[in-house]
Amino acid sequence: MNYIGSKKSLLEFLENSIYQIVGKKDFTFLDLFAGTGAVGQHFKSKGHKVIANDLQYYSFVLNKNYIENHKILEFLELEKELRDLKDIALEKRADFVCKFLDNLDLKEGFIYNNYCLGGTKDKEFQRQYFSDKNGKKVDAIREKIENWKQENKINDSEYYFLLATLIENIDKVANTASVYGAFLKKLKKSAQKEFFMQPANFTLNDNNHSVFNEDIETLIETVKGDVLYLDPPYNHRQYATNYHLLETIAKYDNPKVVGKTGLRDYSSQKSKFSQKKDVRISFENIIQKANVKYIFLSYNNEGLMTEEEIKTIMSKRGKYGILKKEYGRFKADKTENRNHKAQSVIEYLHYVKCR
Repeated sequence: MNYIGSKKSLLEFLENSIYQIVGKKDFTFLDLFAGTGAVGQHFKSKGHKVIANDLQYYSFVLNKNYIENHKILEFLELEKELRDLKDIALEKRADFVCKFLDNLDLKEGFIYNNYCLGGTKDKEFQRQYFSDKNGKKVDAIREKIENWKQENKINDSEYYFLLATLIENIDKVANTASVYGAFLKKLKKSAQKEFFMQPANFTLNDNNHSVFNEDIETLIETVKGDVLYLDPPYNHRQYATNYHLLETIAKYDNPKVVGKTGLRDYSSQKSKFSQKKDVRISFENIIQKANVKYIFLSYNNEGLMTEEEIKTIMSKRGKYGILKKEYGRFKADKTENRNHKAQSVIEYLHYVKCR
């Protein structure tokens, strides 16, 4: 997923930097602004126990799958409905279930009726986030997953795996310039393709991981570990508005949607880190309450907090340091025409060895 602020291209830098300070010993890694979970997944794959969190529910879904899931999914209770499933080897059952979902009859549900041209053609606002076929397919698959969960035919691990798989694959055919703040007037080539449930595979290991969907300022008082990694929003862009449609697919709660973009209410999901008046107070609160040995903060040179402000706040907990890395700016697509100050930004990795 092409995600705002993703650290996928910086994983090697983060790994080398954190190991340089902490060492390669076993440690519990807290990723409490997890987003799509790229950093947490990386440290999970290195053998560390991971605790992840994000305020956005679609992020919670992705991390419940990629981080918390760590054993082969067996889908035992689905054998009664999918008769052929009992003859499938355990390691291939997830693929089998995904292919079953791919072949469901299409349905005209909430996504089709609110976010596809066919479903909105006679309404006040015509929207085209997905092709009609993909919208109907989302509804059919999402309803089936929810029915299975309500009927106890799948457990939590299987439920979040299937939801994560749906979110990952429908995002590939969205008719947008990457984020969901707007849709394109005509279906682009990738949006004309039918999506398929390519399994959202996760790393198998013996560690028990935990994932939360809470305000970090509340969660920080109850979790503990060795390394806390913070990757908060840097500027005024709210993730809740940029990914509102993924939130609706994840929750499938039939929300009231408004305006040309079909935005759902996000008043409870506004990040204080995207608000100049709140960011420093929230940041200091987290730093002071963190029950960890090391704290790392990813932040770039265009963020709402200055380098000096961050240094002042983090230094109160112990020995402070900083590492830097230049990398390419996030763009919604390759043809985006905005008057950016620079084509690259400097990523700062602030850290403190807590007393």
